[in-house]
Amino acid sequence: MDKPKITGGVYLVVDPAMDRSMLLSKLAPALKAGINAVQIWGNWLPHADKRSYIAAVSGLCRAYKVPLLIDNDWELLLDSTDLDGVHFDTIPENYPEIKKKVARPFLAGITCSGDLEIVRWADKNRLAYVSFCAMFPSISAGSCTIVMPSTVREARCITDLPLFVSGGITPENILSLRKLTPFDGVAVISGIMSADDTSLKVSAYQSALNSTIHNL
Repeated sequence: MDKPKITGGVYLVVDPAMDRSMLLSKLAPALKAGINAVQIWGNWLPHADKRSYIAAVSGLCRAYKVPLLIDNDWELLLDSTDLDGVHFDTIPENYPEIKKKVARPFLAGITCSGDLEIVRWADKNRLAYVSFCAMFPSISAGSCTIVMPSTVREARCITDLPLFVSGGITPENILSLRKLTPFDGVAVISGIMSADDTSLKVSAYQSALNSTIHNL
């Protein structure tokens, strides 16, 4: 895929601790319904065959021209073209060195839990996006502090990078959150992957996002 971009929409985070066949069976219809980016979360089982897992997920993402990122483990980009980028949970100390070692264009995003210096760093380094965690209490985002909508509003004044919100995001609360702050997309884990029909769930998220855009 040539120069993939992430501009907004539904960003799906998948858990590699899930049985691979089950994950793939849920991911395929989700992608077909309109996922805009996929990240493999760093929740690996002991002795997991990471490269095999990544290749399997990448095969589906490629079919739908959806960029695939890895959580933190940027070294996996060194000898694999199955990944389009990396998501950092914190500012990496050696980002210029990472870019030099990867030696090819790649997407990079970062989590912000309320520290706007992270947004300034992301803007300066022209990352692909910033994701705020967590907007609401969530089991999946248990390690994140709650982010105030006002923080996301301030971030929009700092950068033109795509802004994602995550943590407890549902199709039902997107509209109320959009009234408080602008954002370009939502990052979701269990909200989609725990659904019996991931296609319907993705469509619900996309409809909610489109509705809020039309109502602005």
